[in-house]
Amino acid sequence: MTTFKDELKALAQLREAQQGKWDNINPEHAARMRVQNRFQTGLDIARYTAKIMRDDMAAYDADGSQYTQSLGCWHGFIGQQKMISIKKHFGTTKRSYLYLSGWMVAALRSEFGPLPDQSMHEKTSVPSLIEELYTFLRQADAWELNHLFRDLEEARKAGDQVKAEGIMAKIDGFETHIVPIIADIDAGFGNAEATYLLAKKMIEAGACCIQIENQVSDEKQCGHQAGKVTVPHEDFIAKINAVRYAFLELGVEDGVIVARTDSLGAGLTQKIAVTNEPGDLGDQYNSYLDGDEIEKAEDINNGDVVIKQNGKLVKPKRLASGLYEFKPGTGEDRVVLDCITSLQNGADLLWIETEKPHVGQIAGMVNRIREVCPDAKLVYNNSPSFNWTLNFRQQVFDAWEKEGKDVSGYDRADLMNAKYDDTELGQLADEWTRNFQRDGAREAGIFHHLITLPTYHTAALSTDNLAKGYFGDEGMLAYVAGVQRKEIREGIATVKHQDMAGSNIGDDHKEFFHGEAALKAGGKDNTMNQFG
Repeated sequence: MTTFKDELKALAQLREAQQGKWDNINPEHAARMRVQNRFQTGLDIARYTAKIMRDDMAAYDADGSQYTQSLGCWHGFIGQQKMISIKKHFGTTKRSYLYLSGWMVAALRSEFGPLPDQSMHEKTSVPSLIEELYTFLRQADAWELNHLFRDLEEARKAGDQVKAEGIMAKIDGFETHIVPIIADIDAGFGNAEATYLLAKKMIEAGACCIQIENQVSDEKQCGHQAGKVTVPHEDFIAKINAVRYAFLELGVEDGVIVARTDSLGAGLTQKIAVTNEPGDLGDQYNSYLDGDEIEKAEDINNGDVVIKQNGKLVKPKRLASGLYEFKPGTGEDRVVLDCITSLQNGADLLWIETEKPHVGQIAGMVNRIREVCPDAKLVYNNSPSFNWTLNFRQQVFDAWEKEGKDVSGYDRADLMNAKYDDTELGQLADEWTRNFQRDGAREAGIFHHLITLPTYHTAALSTDNLAKGYFGDEGMLAYVAGVQRKEIREGIATVKHQDMAGSNIGDDHKEFFHGEAALKAGGKDNTMNQFG
């Protein structure tokens, strides 16, 4: 990365070469603008962030405590504020990513209006959101650096060389808000060619990591709903190949593919897999199909399909929809086969969609996968679709019951009740919840923890609280005490919303372009000055 001093030197030489024609151009101003806009294209971002992910994956392999995290976003501003907050509280964006959820795109970004998570939204809305997120993250870079450059000017005017050098060191050591985005491509929005075309658009927008699931595109369901239909491995591998080719075509050689399996909760398949010999991948997939053994020709009815399963002729159970059923209780075995197959055919990370957040359950599957693929690691959905309070209270209840501890004071079916909040069980369940990510990283191979839909819920909750007060007895105090006063006292940059939207950057540009004739917005009459 070139420093501000490097850029300043290069631009001064460039101006000098113009023999007076560029004398109106201040090299320092141009250098500032360059430094504040480090990334020129989405592909620059994809290559940069792919290396971050690869380095983080290697660090996790060496030390299981070095897991990564992200929160889901549905708007560029939301992603920007997350990264600004992370830098503010922790001083670095290291091991912090963003997640682009197909669920939130469907529910919040579709021109059709709110839709369920069934790949019915416009596919182009996904790369558009990636581009939007990075636009806002780049603006966060420009915003923070703009403040540093303004501070540098003030230090120079005051003749404080020591302070000026300290600020210059911050500028040269500036850490960008640009972080990896794990982007949800659902089931590919069509066949392998459609997957490839959409993957290219997502990568060109800046995505270094694409997550794809093994459901049927035209029957895709939310991972936490019923009716999920998986595809044979050969179909899924073709889509993994399509995404890899897209990365390679665009020169993002470190691009990361997350292969998601929904097999744990999926009891249906659309197709019977092609198989050429016993024990091949297609035969393994078909071995899990539920069916009735054929003993004589009369057992075959019109339209029935017959396969050979474990050396016997079997008629797979076929629904009126034309879909085939898997044998009950085979979900975990199918998950393990899915994951091994994906890793052996080009995937980098795994995603196992589960019905509850249970470290033991996840670890049980991952340990089986690691017998074949020792470096297997997961991206895990810390989903708001789980009732986390109830799940962990029931896990503690079950553990105590197994240990022989008296649980007669608790009703397992009613553990969500607020009366249990301050009990020993409730407090221990909260401790298990607090440690879930650390325990999952250490014991269950979870490299990346994400919450898919956090701001969907936080926006609804905060809006409800504001509306209740503002339209009720509190009136304006609901906003002042519940929002603005907290912004001021907690140092939330958006309290100066004009500055956050770029007014100071615009003022500086006016001065660059117009000189002393610049008409600035940030003078003494700007009410933003009331916030100090």
